[in-house]
Amino acid sequence: MTRTDPAEPDAGWRPEQVYWAEYAWLSSGVAAGVVVEVAGGRIVGVTPGAEPPPGATRLAGLTLPGLANAHSHAFHRGLRGRTQADRGTFWTWREQMYALATTLTPDSYHALARAVYAEMALAGITCVGEFHYVHHAPGGTPYADPNAMGEALIAAAADAGIRITLLDTCYLSGGIGSPLSGPQRRFGDTAADGWATRTSALAARYPGPPNDAAPGSPSRAPRPSVGGSHVRIGAALHSVRGVPRDQIAPVVEWAAAHEAPLHVHLSEQPAENEACLAAYGVTPTRLLADSGALGPRTTAVHATHLTPDDIALIGGTRTVTCACPTTERDLADGIGPLRTLFEAGSPLSLGSDSHAVIDLFEEARAVELDERLRTRERGHWGAQELLATAFAHDTLGWPDAGTLQVGARADLVTLATDTVRTAGFTPGTAAETAVFAAGAADVRSVVVDGVEKVHNGKHTTIDAGQALTEALRALT
Repeated sequence: MTRTDPAEPDAGWRPEQVYWAEYAWLSSGVAAGVVVEVAGGRIVGVTPGAEPPPGATRLAGLTLPGLANAHSHAFHRGLRGRTQADRGTFWTWREQMYALATTLTPDSYHALARAVYAEMALAGITCVGEFHYVHHAPGGTPYADPNAMGEALIAAAADAGIRITLLDTCYLSGGIGSPLSGPQRRFGDTAADGWATRTSALAARYPGPPNDAAPGSPSRAPRPSVGGSHVRIGAALHSVRGVPRDQIAPVVEWAAAHEAPLHVHLSEQPAENEACLAAYGVTPTRLLADSGALGPRTTAVHATHLTPDDIALIGGTRTVTCACPTTERDLADGIGPLRTLFEAGSPLSLGSDSHAVIDLFEEARAVELDERLRTRERGHWGAQELLATAFAHDTLGWPDAGTLQVGARADLVTLATDTVRTAGFTPGTAAETAVFAAGAADVRSVVVDGVEKVHNGKHTTIDAGQALTEALRALT
């Protein structure tokens, strides 16, 4: 048994919630009959091999830590099932995405994101990294509140009951040497200093909970009263196409000063590499490295088309790689060197990106299955390694989430083990079942910061299907 009771407990103290998991994924692997005690949104006790205590909420199946969706563009959910009608390329897809962006208002974006985040909750996602760049009104005029669109996303996450790291994105150019034009004007802040002023104002509203010691650390001393905001504000560089070389450093400096996550789209398309080489004489990765943008607080999204030197730079700086396989295959982006990056020192996280699918179990297994197609060999990633990538909250600035241990945030995601996909589950193959058999449809219960958000496979406050239908209809 592992337990941390509050400092100076009184004799009658009891946890606020007690859960009994039939099976639970602990740091040591799967365990049976696990009692999880929760107070103040934190796990204060974990006891494996126990009988269900009186009054405990039973979680039948396999209970996992909450999942972290490290890369999201919420409004892209409006493209699902529509952009597949024609062949096209990434660049023709992008034009359809821009057309959708022109329709958004703060109110319509809130309605859509609220539904999308509810869909995420149903899939076991307890925290999202929202790569946010639709900042201003059409034409580029700021709203009365310059952060109205970001506020809409933050409110949407609160409504859906998940945490959000709003990765406020600096997006200044339509391509290397080209100004923003048309729908892109909504994305721009004129210069990095203008972006920093606007983002600093947003960050001042949401200082967020303290980034203290890791779960289980003696210095944490968690109390039942520990809670905090559902929001963190991070930074993002859209890409080396979207941010000129001389504007990269101010964004990097802002992130460092605020100890904030920094994310960037990197080498998603060969054309980006070619343009960067032509303009600057270096690859996008080298440009970021020379600008001080790589490091353990930085996440490179996609990182698909890399040179050996690029891989060494990313791995050597412990920059995180975020893979989004379902989007990358939908857009025919290619298969990145994920295992090579990992072995070079780059941790791996996962994102649903354009939301062609919202299912981190599918994203995790695609990492291995895509590699099998590329190499015609099996067994590049173990199921436990892949499962861990779905828990990677550190890349979003939440080091106290993504694990079932004392001091961690009480995020519990329970998979049914008796569905047509998961039937045949055994404790010895729990990770394999979760990664290679299960899907979002098998999620039955989701608890976020100690509060139940999904019960018996349904969101507790939002009819996600109806909400999505209404929000998408309003955009057409």
